[in-house]
Amino acid sequence: MKTNTINKLDIKVEKLALDGFKILHLSDLHIDTKTDIFYIEKLIDLCQKTKYDVLFITGDIIDCKVSKIKDKLLLLNTLRNAYFISGNHDLFYGLDELKNILSQITFLDNKIEFIDFKDKEIAIGGLSDRFSKFFRIKRDEEKLLNTLSKYENSILLAHQPKDYEYATKNYIDLFLCGHTHGGQIYPFHYIVKLFQPFLYGLHYIDKTAIYVNKGIGTWGVDFRYKADSEISLINLIY
Repeated sequence: MKTNTINKLDIKVEKLALDGFKILHLSDLHIDTKTDIFYIEKLIDLCQKTKYDVLFITGDIIDCKVSKIKDKLLLLNTLRNAYFISGNHDLFYGLDELKNILSQITFLDNKIEFIDFKDKEIAIGGLSDRFSKFFRIKRDEEKLLNTLSKYENSILLAHQPKDYEYATKNYIDLFLCGHTHGGQIYPFHYIVKLFQPFLYGLHYIDKTAIYVNKGIGTWGVDFRYKADSEISLINLIY
């Protein structure tokens, strides 16, 4: 887990009301028993020193049972103005337990919350991960997106890039996701691209800005090659 730098970028959006809105975007922490608590503390310190309006975690916070890493997860509760959605690993290792531990972070799966920014209201929607159906969690995409699309300023969070279509079809201003790790180890990038429409970075489809975060942690092998860890500070510009 590399936590010493922040990738700062401007993302152009179509709404003047979103101009200057700053998002700290984290994804795929994959915290497990091997994760040194020092790195979690370093991540928290970095976030606390960063000026942002909202912090989003787009899934896969854990990579083992919550009971084994409780002390590390509790530290995340000090993050301010933070929201998170589920990833496939969160579902597998225990989403209910994770929600209980992260009691100070707003859980957004299949929900819409609102953030006030410069006297304007921004609607934030979150989709549970695509594997939800295997865990008997109902994911009513159409209902959520039909509601979210009614608001003038909107952001959608999902774990997997595949869900970008819900954002574009419903004219959502910004779609944020993770999951891919940017391929993590080259040349596995090409395999990931067989399953996901985007590997990493910024993309535009119609009027929707799409950003795929490469994530902080690793999966399988604690190694990255040509796919650096990423913490993103996104500044929306009009």
